[in-house]
Amino acid sequence: MNHSKNEQLMARKAAATPRGVGVMASFFAERADNAELWDVEGRRFLDFAGGIAVMNSGHGHPKIVRAIQEQLNRFTHTCYQVVPYESYIALAEKLNQLTPGTHAKKTALFSTGAEAIENAIKIARAHTRRAGVIAFSGAFHGRSLFAVALTGKVAPYKLGFGPFPPEIYHAPYPDANTPLEDVKKAVHHIFKADIEPSRVAAIVFEPVQGEGGFNVIQAEAVRWLRQLCDEHGIVLIADEIQSGFGRTGTLFAMEQFLAQTGVVPDLMTIAKSLANGVPLSAVTGKAEIMDAPAPGGLGGTYAGNPLAIAAAHAVIDLMRDEQLPQRGKMLGDRLKVTLDQMRQEVPQITDVRGLGAMVAVEFRKTDGSADAEVTKKVQAEALQRGLILLTCGVDGNVIRFLFPLTIPEAHFEEALGILREALKAAR
Repeated sequence: MNHSKNEQLMARKAAATPRGVGVMASFFAERADNAELWDVEGRRFLDFAGGIAVMNSGHGHPKIVRAIQEQLNRFTHTCYQVVPYESYIALAEKLNQLTPGTHAKKTALFSTGAEAIENAIKIARAHTRRAGVIAFSGAFHGRSLFAVALTGKVAPYKLGFGPFPPEIYHAPYPDANTPLEDVKKAVHHIFKADIEPSRVAAIVFEPVQGEGGFNVIQAEAVRWLRQLCDEHGIVLIADEIQSGFGRTGTLFAMEQFLAQTGVVPDLMTIAKSLANGVPLSAVTGKAEIMDAPAPGGLGGTYAGNPLAIAAAHAVIDLMRDEQLPQRGKMLGDRLKVTLDQMRQEVPQITDVRGLGAMVAVEFRKTDGSADAEVTKKVQAEALQRGLILLTCGVDGNVIRFLFPLTIPEAHFEEALGILREALKAAR
């Protein structure tokens, strides 16, 4: 029996790699360009997954490719902690300037989002000389052991991996559906029943939850978190790994909360679309907090890789020159209109939400319970028609849209057409 190339690769994958690395697609990528992706059998797809929010500037943008090639011709690696290079400092200077707030800041570079989170906690602990950390239900902060302990979703991230590091506590996430008073009570209960506030090093939150379902934090909750942290000497960490780099209509979601509340976080974690597919992450924050760890306490062999840094410089230029955050907001608004128009035809649609181009649609049954089945069906119907979508949410009943902010107009319209068909077919 002749098997297709995808089937052959799938068989090799099953034999050579562990089942714990879950894979969504049954086909293998051959090449990609902006919003388009072709598999090894020549089938074309529109990519609305973006490597999980990593390709905000699209696949293979010529300016990013050129920047990587130019750096490749100079050197690929020295380890910044052995022989440093100017591009690292220049990127730190840019991130210090671009992140919300005019206070003195410093930036350390790493490789992955999980590394950024782990190091932000290390920095907060070094600064406060405390251990405790508070995170939120539905949060996703990474897969390394401390980061996954902070993550507020058990399946599949925590299954079989415990025990987890101690002194981590979770409160309900204060989105539009959760009264802030309930969250305040939960946090004060943690202070009464689990850990006194004087032993809490950090509170970490996503301005818009990624894996949790694209839930947007209440502006009033951001103001309250800032007051709470100031009152008790706690470091406030904003995780912008998924919401950063133009996805929400501004370069960072916290810019919008700064405008609404005047709040800036003490530390921010940045990754994913920072270098548009080349592994790079950052922790940017108040200079006096960032300086808490002793020399040698931060770093990593690949932390701040020169090729990734070159890509990041190009990404920052693109975001500015092509006004990608603003374009993303315009496209995100159009997507929301399309989804809202489908509500009558697809009664399972109960919510359309998000900031800018960080848009999600939620599905529920008539009794109000989560409808993961219809959600999976919409995803499958879209994929069959050539549109790659991702699900999310603690109950798996949300579809998130992560199209490149550079997507050509014709491809965006084509994707909306496929989405309409998929929604009708799945209901």
